[in-house]
Amino acid sequence: MNEILKRFPITGRVVSCEPYGSGHINDTYRVETDNGTLYILQRINTHVFPNVAGLMQNIAAVTEFLSERVKDPREAMHLVRANDGAPYVVDDKGGCWRIYDFVTGSVCLQKIERAQDFYECAYAFGNFQRMMAAFSADTLSETIPNFHNTPDRYQKLNRAIAEDRMHRVKDVSEEIAFARSLAQEVSKLHTLRESGELPTRVTHNDTKINNVLMDEVTGKALCVIDLDTVMPGLAAYDFGDSIRFGAATAAEDEEDLSRMRLDVDLFETYTRGFLAACKNLTPLEIETLPLGALTMTQECGVRFLTDYLEGDTYFKIHRPDHNLLRCRTQFTLAADIKRHLPKLTEIVSSVARG
Repeated sequence: MNEILKRFPITGRVVSCEPYGSGHINDTYRVETDNGTLYILQRINTHVFPNVAGLMQNIAAVTEFLSERVKDPREAMHLVRANDGAPYVVDDKGGCWRIYDFVTGSVCLQKIERAQDFYECAYAFGNFQRMMAAFSADTLSETIPNFHNTPDRYQKLNRAIAEDRMHRVKDVSEEIAFARSLAQEVSKLHTLRESGELPTRVTHNDTKINNVLMDEVTGKALCVIDLDTVMPGLAAYDFGDSIRFGAATAAEDEEDLSRMRLDVDLFETYTRGFLAACKNLTPLEIETLPLGALTMTQECGVRFLTDYLEGDTYFKIHRPDHNLLRCRTQFTLAADIKRHLPKLTEIVSSVARG
């Protein structure tokens, strides 16, 4: 790692380089130099992100754009370019490495501990949307093609059903029926994007609370991190995925499905934070935010079901039926979100009116 670090213009002599954080994709290290300067060093997972050049062009462009528009440097990630000006370096074994300045005085929460945390998470992602509104989304690469192309997700599911390579279809008829029952409804956002009725925006696509840094003293949101999945998308995608993750009352692999439902109060909390920061959404974008929650939840369930039928080749599992269990929790949550859609629409409308 010393050889890697020498290829970046870091300040001081490196005195430590230790594993850091709880991420599951990239290898992350906290680097400290003898003058107290801190950095984040990461080895990019090239199996998940094979187009490293496109990925890093995205991140360089977005971080530099944001850095020019913030008052406090901690409100945007700062990518340290290599000595040759490149946004990353490649080692002699083909490993790809990048460095960020460490955001001092910050904390990263792994779960929502109080409603205010969820509000700050919402504000951070809403603010990201607002600031990136002036950035041309079509200049970004799709780091994961068709990531939120819901009709494509259903095509993959139908193919997995037809092939039935693991002979599991006979055991999941109820799950297949539920998936298909919402196919048309949850494909609507993609259709509206294709028609141009919903504008394509720069979206984060992994809007969990552990991708927001908070000020360790005030608890206020500073900036969003983990920009690997920043791509062109819809505001409803980012909004909806936060609701799927943060306003659910049970874990993604909860066995007792009776514990899984939507926390409507947390939905309202997130809506208030998101719209307080993001003032530039169109009326149709605001109107379709609840549909984003339903779509992201159902789409995730479809992905789990597809992977289960294909033999668990994408998501890591810890038991043979892990993906099926995940699928069932997501479908249970989606069903509850659908039941609440009139109420959720009313909440969004009320918050938007102020």
